[in-house]
Amino acid sequence: MSEYQYYEFLAVDRPLDDRQLAEVRSLSTRARITATSFVNEYHWGNFRGDPNRMMERFYDAHLYLANWGTHRIMLRLPRGLLDIDVARDYSVGDQVIAWTTGEYLVLDLTSEDEASDFDPDAVAPMSAIVGVRTELAAGDLRPLHLAWLAGYSDREASESSVDHDADELEPPVPPGLATLTAAQRALADFLRVDDDLLSIAAHTSAPLAETTDVPGELAAWVQDLPVAEKDRLLLRIAEDHAALTVRAEMLRRFHGEHRTPTPASPRRTVADLLDAAARRRADRERQEAARRAEQQARRAKERSLAREKRIDELAHDEEAVWSRIDAMIATRKPSEYDAAAALLTDLQALADRDGRRDTFTQRSQALRHTHARKPRLIERLDRAGV
Repeated sequence: MSEYQYYEFLAVDRPLDDRQLAEVRSLSTRARITATSFVNEYHWGNFRGDPNRMMERFYDAHLYLANWGTHRIMLRLPRGLLDIDVARDYSVGDQVIAWTTGEYLVLDLTSEDEASDFDPDAVAPMSAIVGVRTELAAGDLRPLHLAWLAGYSDREASESSVDHDADELEPPVPPGLATLTAAQRALADFLRVDDDLLSIAAHTSAPLAETTDVPGELAAWVQDLPVAEKDRLLLRIAEDHAALTVRAEMLRRFHGEHRTPTPASPRRTVADLLDAAARRRADRERQEAARRAEQQARRAKERSLAREKRIDELAHDEEAVWSRIDAMIATRKPSEYDAAAALLTDLQALADRDGRRDTFTQRSQALRHTHARKPRLIERLDRAGV
C-alpha cells in the first residue's frame, strides 16, 4: 500500500481568530480548514506543521493515523482541570506523555502496531473519541487508565520485553472501568487496548454506581454557591466561550465534595497484570476451541442424521432416482450435474449399507461409460468419489 497519513485537529472551547487561522493556513494549502477544525490527508510527502506546537497554541484535540500502524490522539485541557502529577501517574514511555504549556495541560497518547492491517474506515473517528476530554475535565480518570493499559497492550502484542518495568505498580484504578462510556470504548479501540488486559484491570475497579449523585444534590450545591462565585463562573462563560470547561470545573468540584469514598484497591505490578491477562486469554481460547469443536460435532451429527433420512427415502423407489439422475444429466447443465452427483453419492451410501456395493459399481460404471464424452460430468463424479 502507498504511504498514507491523516491529520485532524479540533478546537473545542473556542474557535480560532483571524490571526490564528492565517498562521494555520500558512502550514498547508490543501487542508480543509475552518475556525474550529483542520483536516488533511497525505498519500505522499509530510505535513510541514508540528502537531505538538499546534496543540499548544491553537487546538484542543488532535487525531493522527498512518498506514505503518501509528494511532495517535492528543488532548489539551486547562491546567486547573487535570493535575500534571495525576496525569504523569499514567505515563508509559513514549506512548503516554503529559506536559504543561502556559495555561494548558497536553496529553499525548500513541499506539503502534506495524503488523496490523490498515483500514482508515475501520478506525474510530475524532467525533467518537473527543468526548473523553470532557470526561477527564470532570475528573473521570478512566481515559488515562485506558491509555496506560494500551501502552502495555502494545508491548505484549509485539512480544517485546517488559522486564525492565515488570515490577512497576499500576496507577490508581478509577471506578467504572468495567462499564466504559461510548467515548471511552472508542478510545480503547483506537489505542488497541487488549480486551483481556482491560478485563483483568477492571477486577479491582469499584462499580460506577458507587460514585453516582443523589438526585437534587447538584441543584442544591449550585444554589448554595456564593453569589460572587456564580458571577465569576458566568463571566468566564461570557468572555471565554468555554461553557464546557466551566461545566467540567463545576462538576469536578461537586463530585469532589459529594462522591462516596471508595477504599483504595491493592496495586498490582505490570507483570501480575500481563500474566493474569495471558491466563485469561488462554482460558478463553480453550473455551472457544471447545465450543467450536462441540458445534462442529453437533453439525456433523445433524448432517449424518439428515443423510440417513435421505437414504431411507431413496430406498423406497431406487429406480425412480436412477431415472431422475438420467434426466438431470440429459439437461447438460452444470448445476444439474452437481445434483446428479449428489444423488449418486447417496445411492452409493445406500448400496454400502445394504451390502450391494458391487451392483452399484456396475451400474455407475455403465453410466460413466455412456456419458464418457461429458468431461464436466465425469469431473464431478470423480470429485464425489462415485
